[in-house]
Amino acid sequence: MPLPAARGTVPARSEDGALPSSAEGLAASLAKMRSAGMPEPALRAFTYYYEQLRTGQAGLLPESRLEPISEIPSLRELPCDDEHGRQLLQRTIVLKLNGGLGTSMGLRGPKSLLEVKDDLTFLDLIVRQILSIRRRAQWRIPLVLMNSFATDGDTKSPLGRYPDLAADVATTFVQNSFPKLRPDDLMPVSWPENRALEWAPPGHGDLYTSIATSGMLGQLLSHEYRYAFISNSDNLGATLDQRILAWFAGAQIPFLMEVADRTEADRKGGHLARERGGGLVLRESAQTPDDDVPAFQDVTRHRVFNTNNLWLDLEALARLLDDRDGFIGLPMIVNRKPLDPSDPSTPEVIQLESAMGAAIGVFEGAQALRVPRRRFAPVKTTNDLLAVRSDAYVLIDEAYLELARQRAGRPPVIELDPRFYKLLPDFEARFPAGAPSLVACERLRVRGDVRFGRGVVARGAVTIEHTGAGHLRIEDGAVLDGEIVSQRP
Repeated sequence: MPLPAARGTVPARSEDGALPSSAEGLAASLAKMRSAGMPEPALRAFTYYYEQLRTGQAGLLPESRLEPISEIPSLRELPCDDEHGRQLLQRTIVLKLNGGLGTSMGLRGPKSLLEVKDDLTFLDLIVRQILSIRRRAQWRIPLVLMNSFATDGDTKSPLGRYPDLAADVATTFVQNSFPKLRPDDLMPVSWPENRALEWAPPGHGDLYTSIATSGMLGQLLSHEYRYAFISNSDNLGATLDQRILAWFAGAQIPFLMEVADRTEADRKGGHLARERGGGLVLRESAQTPDDDVPAFQDVTRHRVFNTNNLWLDLEALARLLDDRDGFIGLPMIVNRKPLDPSDPSTPEVIQLESAMGAAIGVFEGAQALRVPRRRFAPVKTTNDLLAVRSDAYVLIDEAYLELARQRAGRPPVIELDPRFYKLLPDFEARFPAGAPSLVACERLRVRGDVRFGRGVVARGAVTIEHTGAGHLRIEDGAVLDGEIVSQRP
């Protein structure tokens, strides 16, 4: 099976397209990886992406190559086979991606340790979900975390609070690392002040290589686990579903992506489509030519998006890795970031990454399944965090986060002024008594420095504009409905 072309943006280069020192850059990067003990499949993966970057193969996906997906099976249409699903649980693991630091919100530690609801962190709720389903199913279903070098140490201590979590396989493994690159000549970055900043996790697409090179895949297969349910640690709506498991295993699907209906809030995110004359493909905004952006954002044309909830046949993965020399060559993502993500003044670097959902175009027989929105409740920004901390979401059985029934499956749209709310310390300073009531709120838009008192209620569509000096305080118990404009001098 041939490897797909890499996709993403490429660095600036001379008029003839040459990067004279890029050969030296690859050699230096590989030497650095070997010195750090990175396994050979990781080196081969890095070489594959580096060569794509060096030769400028951006691999855009124009609309002319795609067709909207017309028919996708739906969770509500699947047969109920609870007993079969329960039996399959003894061969199933739950795998959570736990490599993120939440730097976009100003965090410096693992994002999974952020408190999200009732003084509980993402990790607390994930563990409680696993222990809950174990009690119901009476099987010791393993929870496995894929950590990055940046999150591994800090995650292990909180796990120690749950001695009942242990299973017959390890709870964690650490994904590989790629060197960060200088944009001008693609040489690996050197930063003596903090050597850890010279490295980056290569995105969650590295899962497939790292689960093998870490020994985790072999360990799982030797204990006769075959199926993995995979999701982001910040998506508390992603829970193990026996109905999906029974259908996935019974149909012998090697790779399954859960998708949900796009709304206006999702129009800038990646969508699923079908290549003309080919199979399913995931297209991200960075892969879209400028002229095709309107079509990309047309939620009536491309109607579903990737939730990053995936189901994987571990035996099928092992065969694919054997066929492909230890890595599966997903489309490349070129990420430009400050060397220190928490300090925009540091030099810009290139990080080579890939997305695990792109494997839908690699596994023969891969499928998608339409699921309800309740299975997608991620926290990527403080806007999301405010919604989740509010009464628009409720905890079921102290572990399961769901939209309140009154929401009819639609989360409130939150737009907080990034000047004052983007970073977590600033955000929390403006909600010292907690989130306002949003269960009856369709949209909350805040512009300016606004601080909320205790017991504030927002209903319908609420816009708060404060353009004056200092901050505007919303008093305790205030009921907001409509537009509030403050031009205090």
